Amino acid sequence: MEMRQFRKEIEKRLTRDGWTIFYDHKESTLRIEDDEIKKGVTLSLKPLLAKWERKEFSSIDEVVRYVEVGLEAMKHKPMITGNEKRIFPVIRSTSFPTESNAGDALLFDEHTAETRVYYVIDQGESYTLIQESMLEGTSFTKEKIREVAMFNVRSLPQPLKEDTVAGNRFFFLRAKDGFDASRILDQSLLEKMEKKATGQLAVAVPHQDVLIFADIVNERGYDVLAQLALQFFGEGRVPVTALPFLYEDGELEPTFILAQRKPK
Repeated sequence: MEMRQFRKEIEKRLTRDGWTIFYDHKESTLRIEDDEIKKGVTLSLKPLLAKWERKEFSSIDEVVRYVEVGLEAMKHKPMITGNEKRIFPVIRSTSFPTESNAGDALLFDEHTAETRVYYVIDQGESYTLIQESMLEGTSFTKEKIREVAMFNVRSLPQPLKEDTVAGNRFFFLRAKDGFDASRILDQSLLEKMEKKATGQLAVAVPHQDVLIFADIVNERGYDVLAQLALQFFGEGRVPVTALPFLYEDGELEPTFILAQRKPK
């Protein structure tokens, strides 16, 4: 399906009274705004079209639901107090905004040279980024939010699917809960995977819905990891970074790998 046809189909399905749709031809994005609250959701069409062509979803119902849930969540901002068990960290690239569209400062911490940690309140099918102003009138500080979020992410399940290429083992964590990449903040998980590795442990968070571990024992392993990270980065709804990390001495170091061959 051509991009123009794909865009028109999505626009048709997202036409609502009270919603306005903007198309950015240069960036290939659609922005759907609620006229009442003057806030909206932006869709990157290229990765969505790629999913369509790979038949990863049979219709655009997934996209429509994502927009509906997102705009509904913006209308009803949750409170921090009473939602402590729903506070989680999310990984974003360093190019991600530090303020909301309305100019409100978002709560975040620096993570690596490639990534930042933001904090959210999980609302089931969506989540709300925590703003600094949301702490006002509560007993919560930034440090307390961080502590609660890290405790909650450690409590999440850690399903891993293993694959082997040329003697190198790759582990994929995809729990489909919106916090897959967030598990990279669980130091105990990193230490467990380091003990499990027979070679160099590398980690990748190409987008928010996947975490990749690689036990690299030869040059081919670096090659495969670089290609995987780049491929996943281009496919994610919320891309983070195409650069993998080497894990050594309890630290994550972004590493540029010049891949020579594509993985099979």
